[in-house]
Amino acid sequence: MLNTLLHQTHFTKEDIMTLLSLTKPEELQALYDTAYAVKAANVGRVVYYRGLIEFSNRCIKDCLYFGIRRSNEEVERFDTKREDILAMAQWSYDNRYGSLTLQSGERQDEAFISYIEGLVRDIKALSHGELGITLCVGEQTEETYRRWFDAGAHRYLLRIETSNPNLYQTLHPQDGHHQWLVRKQCLESLRRIGYQVGTGDMIGLPHQTIEDLADDILFYRDMDIDMIGMGPYVVHHHTPIGKAVVENGLDSDEEKLRRLQLGLKMIAVTRLVLPDVNIASTTALQALHPLGRELGLKAGANVLMPIVTLPKFRSQYLLYDNKPCVDEEPNQCKHCLSARVASVGDTVGLGKWGDSPHFYHKNKKSDLNVK
Repeated sequence: MLNTLLHQTHFTKEDIMTLLSLTKPEELQALYDTAYAVKAANVGRVVYYRGLIEFSNRCIKDCLYFGIRRSNEEVERFDTKREDILAMAQWSYDNRYGSLTLQSGERQDEAFISYIEGLVRDIKALSHGELGITLCVGEQTEETYRRWFDAGAHRYLLRIETSNPNLYQTLHPQDGHHQWLVRKQCLESLRRIGYQVGTGDMIGLPHQTIEDLADDILFYRDMDIDMIGMGPYVVHHHTPIGKAVVENGLDSDEEKLRRLQLGLKMIAVTRLVLPDVNIASTTALQALHPLGRELGLKAGANVLMPIVTLPKFRSQYLLYDNKPCVDEEPNQCKHCLSARVASVGDTVGLGKWGDSPHFYHKNKKSDLNVK
């Protein structure tokens, strides 16, 4: 029965819940092996880099799980100088990373919007248009998204966090500035403009169910998402949710292992349901297991995000505890990740954007329909 389920091409919600509920080692291995084979057939055994530049930890939002939330007074705030960001971009270009991800806390003021717009243009200029650019800077107006797209950004990552609006409310203060519907509308704006759209969830949240996670995968499908960045929930000890999780004994080694396994199952099942999307093997996996990112690649992921952030700022951009690579130089990350990729039998797609095949497949279908 399991073999039949793993090799079908259409999955119901009940099918997805069944796969996410697997616990026997031999069944889990069959799930991961099948997902890896689907990855190889649809996106190749190639891992694409998104050099991650975390350029500011200032944030107007106050998410209850987030290490750089506005109310966290333990964080020393920073803004990376423009010339340093461009130097990191130049390093990424010289080392053939292919693409960058520019990430920061959320701001919506004109100074920030204009700064990002100019930064994208400058990175495109220094790389002769060869560096792909993903933005991960939160909720904005459609006009702002369009300005950045016109400047040269072509991918955008905005995590929905959960497809369950009620669960979403438990992750945020109810102050009118954290609304699930607004987040969904932002994803729709990005799609209209022409971005490759990325989203994702947190896995193993308090009060989250297997049904919630199945609904998250169906959300990716129904929203026609191109790339997915999801990972297990990892505690940050200076956040309300993190403190509650620790106080209630929900951060034991056993609980961390459960969240890790859930994260790997989510990667694998998402790969089966959405064979041609890009899926990241996130640093959160490695925060819970030394080989977490390799396990993610073996479960069907095909994207890694090596940190390029200046080392002096890495310890101030801690979204969660035990974040990997905080003390490493970019060159160390580069060599470390290359070895990790090789260890699972994949290769690195150096100098390539590694865009989502799903984005091009659906656009090709759309063109055919127009014709």
